[in-house]
Amino acid sequence: MSLAARTRTTDVTRTTDITRTAPTTHDPAPATPGPASPPPQVPVGWLALLATPVAASANSPVLILPEMASALGVGTATATWLVTAFAWAMAIGTPLMAGLLRRRGIGSTLRLSTALIVAGTVVVALAPWLPLAMTGRVAQAAGGAGLITVAMNLAGSIRRMGVITAGFGTLGAVGPLLGSLLAEAASWRVSLAVGVLALLAIPAVVRRADLSVPPHSATPFDGRGAALLVLVATALVLIPRHPLPAVAAALVTAALLALHIRTRPDGFVPAALLRTREFVRHALLACALATSYFTLLFTVPQLLRDRTDWSTATIGTGQLIALLIGSALAMALAAAAARLGRRRVLVLLLTAGTLAPLIAALSPWPPLLLLVATLAVFATSGGLATLSVYGTGAAPSAQRPTAIGLFNLCYQLGGAFGPAVAALLTLTA
Repeated sequence: MSLAARTRTTDVTRTTDITRTAPTTHDPAPATPGPASPPPQVPVGWLALLATPVAASANSPVLILPEMASALGVGTATATWLVTAFAWAMAIGTPLMAGLLRRRGIGSTLRLSTALIVAGTVVVALAPWLPLAMTGRVAQAAGGAGLITVAMNLAGSIRRMGVITAGFGTLGAVGPLLGSLLAEAASWRVSLAVGVLALLAIPAVVRRADLSVPPHSATPFDGRGAALLVLVATALVLIPRHPLPAVAAALVTAALLALHIRTRPDGFVPAALLRTREFVRHALLACALATSYFTLLFTVPQLLRDRTDWSTATIGTGQLIALLIGSALAMALAAAAARLGRRRVLVLLLTAGTLAPLIAALSPWPPLLLLVATLAVFATSGGLATLSVYGTGAAPSAQRPTAIGLFNLCYQLGGAFGPAVAALLTLTA
């Protein structure tokens, strides 16, 4: 090789070495891996539409039970099993769907929930017998529980959670009237199909939510823990109908679940979550507020009938307005929660939750009973919005879906206990 060629080769080599060791000032900085940008936030309006139609579906049979019973060839008291079955499926479906979300992600939960709602609605639309109609209602409720779980996991803040829970209160309040109007205009079967409106929100949620499978999805599923939790919840829901055997079953299954948690502390019901005092306190408070609300929801109309000469239509309209006002106030509380602080929010909730039953029991002026409905729904809807964030926020991030599922289970149990307490009060009055 000539001297000139060797010189050119040396120059190229030196240039290459310099380029490798000292990038020029106009070159871009080397790319460094960083945290992935979060997916775009789902607008809260879509989350409210995803979650709240189930509240209207749950309450739509209240005023049309006789018509439903006649069509199915059973008595009105027997037809109330449709309500019980729905409440039961909501109670057990919530933690199960939360477990599915934690293991398989939002996408799988949305697909299963959609399938359950569609299948359940078809069954209810065609069922000629009560047991088959109950099966359809169970599927609807389980699917609705999945959509609620997804919505609450995507809420992320008290303000956004407040919009969802205020929607619960609003649609729960109009549910009986809506069911009655739909039954009169079309059929009672249409009244039980309002939950399908939630499916309109799924495309918007799918476009914006993170549908990836969680990294801990490969952990073994705790089937025994899930089964024991379902049995405990089932026994608790059945207490209003069969008190003694249901209480005995609840105690036995709860003891078995406690033993299982000791041997499987990281299972379906994490021991660390139960040891988180903040979560337990807020979940129990939510259960107490829900029990009080559902008790008064059934008791106030009866008290108004006993203490006034108002017509049924007047009582229904008055209670509807009172519930809508309380739902609006709950949304306002959720919006102002950050400025008020946790202590003031808890004081407001406890004050409203305490005043509601006291006014119902001691008020000498019957129209004040409408204030009872307002205070009760304010405490419950506002409590669900704020307490769920306070309580589940204390849980480890990996257990957040499980925490939301168990928190909602406590709320749903309040919905099962309330009517039983109302019936007991009516019998002893």
